[in-house]
Amino acid sequence: MKIFLDTANITEIRTAHSWGAIDGVTTNPTLVSREGRRFEDAIKEICSIVPGPVSAEATSLDAEGMIKEGIQLSGWAPNVVVKIPITAEGLKAVRELTARGIKTNVTLIFSPIQALLAAKAGATYVSPFLGRLDDIAQTGMDLVRDIVTIFKNYNYTTQVIAASIRSPLHVAEAAKAGAHVATVPFKVLEQMIKHPLTDIGIKRFLDDWSKVPR
Repeated sequence: MKIFLDTANITEIRTAHSWGAIDGVTTNPTLVSREGRRFEDAIKEICSIVPGPVSAEATSLDAEGMIKEGIQLSGWAPNVVVKIPITAEGLKAVRELTARGIKTNVTLIFSPIQALLAAKAGATYVSPFLGRLDDIAQTGMDLVRDIVTIFKNYNYTTQVIAASIRSPLHVAEAAKAGAHVATVPFKVLEQMIKHPLTDIGIKRFLDDWSKVPR
């Protein structure tokens, strides 16, 4: 399973990239707004750091506007993936952008049928938001499992990005469910590295090493 970092923070991206831990980046208008930078400048810099897919979201609500934005966004760097919401207008935009050879990530997926429609329109990725379903007492990981099963049943090449991830447990469960990608906040990526028994083991090794004659 690939790991994407869900952020627009350059420091976080550079740090995670230096670990060799990420395959791409996802952003959204909320994440970009926190950085206080021009959208284009932020996306171009992210694309220069991470050679893998970098999702940048179109903000228009009509297909014509999404297509226009998608063409513009894809021109910023070869690894830009255009994020499009799952709406009727969004599906129109995905179909046209796909026909133009532009990669898309259909976002805000909350049902298997939404994912199926996105795949039929030619989406490169779909992003089920499992954490937000958990927030309303539904099991978000069931959505990921259902989408993976449907895509396998009909040989869709659209990849599943497990999104709205809140913990390392979500990442492990997404991997077991067969998600192609998990996109995680930097905090969760840090948590994935750590384990209390690892810390204890390192301390014991160092304590014992200090007793070795020099």
